[in-house]
Amino acid sequence: MSDPRQMPILVVDDVPMVRTVVRVVLGQIGVHDVHEAPDGAAALAMLDERPYGLVLSDLHMFPMSGFELLRRVREEQRLRQTLFVMMTTKEHAHGFTAARRAGVNACLVKPFTAATLRKTLAEVWPTSHQPAAQGVGPTVVEL
Repeated sequence: MSDPRQMPILVVDDVPMVRTVVRVVLGQIGVHDVHEAPDGAAALAMLDERPYGLVLSDLHMFPMSGFELLRRVREEQRLRQTLFVMMTTKEHAHGFTAARRAGVNACLVKPFTAATLRKTLAEVWPTSHQPAAQGVGPTVVEL
């Protein structure tokens, strides 16, 4: 597999500032082909148009939640192998149980640090291509 940092990533969250912050953090670890969707329905339409190597999605969105997006991705033969990381706040982290049963690759609690995001990506990406830290310190990303 090629370097996963070169694969397009889709960030899905209904809060524009969250999408921006995640994009910035991804840039700090060397990921630059980042696309954004405001909810699961928009993300599903984008996934129909082109392949993404990874989806980073919020759990709670309207009209289509991140959980429903995950379920649809796992049901679709063409999308089934897409790496999927679910994000939510500590207060809603109980939703990760159902996401794990539905086939999510990893879960990430917001707010998170750039180092935590890097570690989460290292868990889902092949070990030979872990994202490099590029001046990433313990700064907390408030989402």
